[in-house]
Amino acid sequence: MRVLGISGSLRRDSYNTKLLRAAEELLPPFAELEIWDELKAVPPFDEDEELGPTPEAVSSLREAVAGADAILFATPEYNASVPGQLKNAVDWLSRPVATTVLRGKPALVVGASTGAFGAVWAQAELRKVLASAGARVVEAEVAVGHAPTKFAEQGALVDDELSEQLVEALEVLAAEAPVRPLALAV
Repeated sequence: MRVLGISGSLRRDSYNTKLLRAAEELLPPFAELEIWDELKAVPPFDEDEELGPTPEAVSSLREAVAGADAILFATPEYNASVPGQLKNAVDWLSRPVATTVLRGKPALVVGASTGAFGAVWAQAELRKVLASAGARVVEAEVAVGHAPTKFAEQGALVDDELSEQLVEALEVLAAEAPVRPLALAV
């Protein structure tokens, strides 16, 4: 199973990117995670640009989503909502509506924030937006509040309860995604 990880944070030392890395270590053995890290390059969505040519970062994002069996979004919370750059990327992914690469794609939304609630409002907003765009959002939640205290210096998740929640959420995601054999190294 191929899982695409997308962090909604552009920050170099992002807790949400660390959360994706923690997920990578906790995925079932038949799954692999690829983190797509070109979010900053996605231009603002503009319906006029839909007519062509597609911006390179948008093509890259659409290809990555199309090639994945499932998507794992990790979102921070900015002003009680989804960061603009992440919402913008989902807007691009939702188009064209008839052939969106999100249609039926299993998606899990998790989040980390420095505040107490672990980006729960942003997670709820992102779930709504993804469902509206055609994704099959799974019923699982991981909210990492007080993120600076939940990660080791090297980035590993140090909270056992949160690790268990993340494992359970990833199992829900895996159950929704088709299983393909991983490519063997030759």
